[in-house]
Amino acid sequence: MSGRDLFRQPRRFGRGAALTLVFASVLVAGAATGSLPGSDRKSPPESVGSAASGDRHAEVARAAAEAMADGKSPMEAAERAVSRSGDRWGAVYSPGEYEEFEEALDGRYTGVGLWARRERDGRIEVTRVRTGSPAAAAGIREGDRLLRVDGRKVDGMPVTEVVSLLRGDAEDAPAGTAVTLGLRRGAREWTQTLHRASLSTEPVTVQRLADGVTVIRIAAFTKGAGDKVSTALRRAPAGAGVILDLRGNSGGLVTEAVTTASAFLDGGLVATYDVDGEQRALHAAPGGDTRRPLVALVDGGTMSAAELLTGALKDRGRAVVVGSRTFGKGAVQMPTRLPDGSVAELTVGHYRTPSGRTVDGRGITPDLDAGEDAVRRAETVLSGLGDPS
Repeated sequence: MSGRDLFRQPRRFGRGAALTLVFASVLVAGAATGSLPGSDRKSPPESVGSAASGDRHAEVARAAAEAMADGKSPMEAAERAVSRSGDRWGAVYSPGEYEEFEEALDGRYTGVGLWARRERDGRIEVTRVRTGSPAAAAGIREGDRLLRVDGRKVDGMPVTEVVSLLRGDAEDAPAGTAVTLGLRRGAREWTQTLHRASLSTEPVTVQRLADGVTVIRIAAFTKGAGDKVSTALRRAPAGAGVILDLRGNSGGLVTEAVTTASAFLDGGLVATYDVDGEQRALHAAPGGDTRRPLVALVDGGTMSAAELLTGALKDRGRAVVVGSRTFGKGAVQMPTRLPDGSVAELTVGHYRTPSGRTVDGRGITPDLDAGEDAVRRAETVLSGLGDPS
């Protein structure tokens, strides 16, 4: 789904849409600092170690605590403190929102299993139904028109808001809660009540083109995405080129981005980053496939961990990057728990590509423009690469 305008918002998203765009504020290099959510950590630390970042988090926590003591909203006070800090990536999440954030990073979400798009006339049309989902069980099909969600008309509404209503983001609706849809198929119009379920995402999809080229699309770097890319690479025809499609990838777990880099590199530097001035580095594991021709497809929706991967493949000479300039989010953020259980994230540093280029606010410029048909353009580029050996 398109969300570039919302991705550009410098701080916390509107409450209803926040978790539909959860990866826009993902922790870019937190994995190496112990702050990135993962399978063995379900809550942020109470504080952070360095003095500078600790002072910033302490200020936000103090504002929240004072508001709580005065009977005011701690979250609103924390948001004002984050806004005053000038941190364009700073954010504050309610406990429920942060739990959804971590579930999304684990590749799970609560919903009904519908994908939708807005047509030019404003209609909302179902474009895909997930197998085994509540929507599939109810008999909803691709091409059905979505008219209402819980009585609210959705014609003309941004798709992000429709998704937010379906997931129940505004009320932190858990799995099992009901949502009533108004639908139309041809001349038939009906109302269907579904119950939300905990569903898994499909972060990596694979397509084999007629000429043997394998297209590996990574929608987000959720848990296990890197291993799925490695598996797809092993199953690709020997010697055939690969198109790594990172368009619209708004980030995720940096560990998964590094695992993906390891599939294409034989060790070496992936990125450097700093946390309050202390320099650190991320390295690929040895033994990756360095012989297969590779093109990385990117666009303005390629963000965060996806930019980290793109920068590594470009600077190391491993891939030709095709598309348009990437978004430009290269911030290292750390979370801390506030007195009311909400979570604040503040920027503590930035990462750089292997050649030392800063990504934040600049993005990555591709080697070649994509043109109208990006995949066809990538195929043409692959045909001219040959065997790197």
